[in-house]
Amino acid sequence: MKLIFKYIRPFAALVLCSIVFLFAQAYCDLNLPNIMSDIVNVGIQSGGITEQTPKVITEQTPKVITEQGMELVSKFMSQQDEERFKAQYQLSDGVYHLREDLEQTEDALFANACAAIVSYMGELRENAGGQGAVQTENGSETQINAQTLYEILLPVLRNTPGKLDSYAGEEGDAQSEAVQSQYARAFIRLFYQDAGLDTVAIQRSYIFATGAKMLGYALLAGAAAVAVGFCASRVGAGLSRNLRHDIFAKVESFSNAEFNKFSTASLITRTTNDVTQVQMLTIMGLRLMLYAPIMGIGGVVMALRKSPSLSWIIGLAVLTLVLFVGMMFRVAVPKFNILQKLIDRLNLVSRENLNGMMVIRAFGNQKHEEARFDKANQDLTYTQRFVQRTLSLMLPFMSLLMNLVTVAIIWVGADAISRSALQIGDMMAFMQYAMHIIMSFLMISVMFIMVPRAAVSATRINEVLDTRNQILDPAQPRELPAVKGGRTIVFDHVSFRYDHAEDDVLTDICFTAKPGQTTAFIGSTGSGKSTVINLIPRFYDVTSGSIRIDGVDIRDIAQKALRDEIGYIPQKGVLFGGTVRSNVSFADENTEEETIQQAIDIAQAREFVDKLEGGVDAPIAQGGDNVSGGQKQRLSIARALAKKAPIYIFDDSFSALDFKTDAALRRALAKSTDGATVLIV
Repeated sequence: MKLIFKYIRPFAALVLCSIVFLFAQAYCDLNLPNIMSDIVNVGIQSGGITEQTPKVITEQTPKVITEQGMELVSKFMSQQDEERFKAQYQLSDGVYHLREDLEQTEDALFANACAAIVSYMGELRENAGGQGAVQTENGSETQINAQTLYEILLPVLRNTPGKLDSYAGEEGDAQSEAVQSQYARAFIRLFYQDAGLDTVAIQRSYIFATGAKMLGYALLAGAAAVAVGFCASRVGAGLSRNLRHDIFAKVESFSNAEFNKFSTASLITRTTNDVTQVQMLTIMGLRLMLYAPIMGIGGVVMALRKSPSLSWIIGLAVLTLVLFVGMMFRVAVPKFNILQKLIDRLNLVSRENLNGMMVIRAFGNQKHEEARFDKANQDLTYTQRFVQRTLSLMLPFMSLLMNLVTVAIIWVGADAISRSALQIGDMMAFMQYAMHIIMSFLMISVMFIMVPRAAVSATRINEVLDTRNQILDPAQPRELPAVKGGRTIVFDHVSFRYDHAEDDVLTDICFTAKPGQTTAFIGSTGSGKSTVINLIPRFYDVTSGSIRIDGVDIRDIAQKALRDEIGYIPQKGVLFGGTVRSNVSFADENTEEETIQQAIDIAQAREFVDKLEGGVDAPIAQGGDNVSGGQKQRLSIARALAKKAPIYIFDDSFSALDFKTDAALRRALAKSTDGATVLIV
């Protein structure tokens, strides 16, 4: 993970913005169930009445309570509470108006009285055998109007001596504060209707206002999610871009010794698939790894506020989820490391088959190679299928778990609602918070599954980036003296041994290659001719002894400065996708036209270049696949000659040429490289 933190540091500002937007999104998402609860509890069940004591909407529209209503409520208050409650109002035209100079109302007095009325009515129903009655269960709107309520209760209350405030104490012990508040709002609505106020308009206004608020939170949450996605994508794309750049730059700096430690297929996988895994972890980490804890903790807090008595359901669900994901984690994660190696293997077999297609066909070995590819493909398929099948269990398990949690909340919540210990809106909000909490833990679990796979990829990337180059530039490089013509190369008792080899390949080699002369290396296959050549541009470093150019040890020269002095033609002609011109001027894209044409002439490439459509601007396919082997060699020679270097190295570069072309090329080389130092294998 150090790799991710290192490469994410340049994007600290975007990461910070993502965190801010995540908190904004979580705040909005966590408030939506609460607002929905208000719509159900207040907007639907309480008719949009938000207060717990009849108050004033505007100066022109006072909320009032009639004398009959005041008589009914006062009967369920103590003498002291009645005096305090009535002191908040003034009687005018047979109704009580809330005093305009009143700064604060005592809501608990009215709420307790309403709860006591409900308790008293329940006792009347029981005494009447369940008949009669006034339907105010759960604090919902009564099924009768205020006048009917007065006709039923007031005669009974007037014949009952003393106060009935004891019912308030009993009901207050049995009911939650929220339920008592709902009782109060239900009676307030009755009193408003009795006073002639338009309660339908009040309800419609509240639902529309609260719905608009809910819509606003939803839009803000959506905008925050888009902003987080934008920032996370920028961070992930930038991080992967920098990673790919550094991997490629690192590989470019490898000597042959380091390059031989990794296969080409593996390096391609590390630069593409492994980087993609790290990129996905970065994006998903910013979206989920940070968001899930915020939602999980916030959901727990909000759910406990709504109903602590139902919290055990969430705890049980989370414990079940953690155990299930832990089991899958134990089964699937070890396969991730195997997956990346199998991708390497598949890439390797694919590259070998594509590069060796002609040889495979020539030997009629297609069936064998198909079987070989099928083996690599099947191994990868079986492993991926095992992982995907294991992870695919998560979705149905989550669906089952969420449905069971929903059923449990409804089952337990319905009992609480029947006892007036919970409101319907609060139960609905609790269900949504439970889903938020479970999904948060699921997201965290998914991240824990993604992290090991990305960690494997990060380790593979680090193996490339942390590879220590054996060939390094000196701390204080020396410069070669300026000369015209060639340079003198001296091998002074040079020995060389490949890594992990038991014996030296070259032992005590001594010779001098002088300007204006051609130094030839002749020997059997595997005798070390190419190894000698590769020591000069420092593709390898000598094990002992030294190589000097004009008296300067090549290990004291910067690698770029050293290689700028050399025109190198490898044993295998290598061309790059582009044109003839871009390949010949590969050393310097600003090479003059005259130099390009001269190099083509010397390399005996004029014959076929002029026949190509476009001439020097004719396209060259990747790897030079649209030209023959001999044409590749001649263009490779032209590329080195266009560099006009003081040293030319030909590593068996004439093997694909016919005798006539070879002879003509050597005569032309003798003239064009006159004065240069030439080494030929």
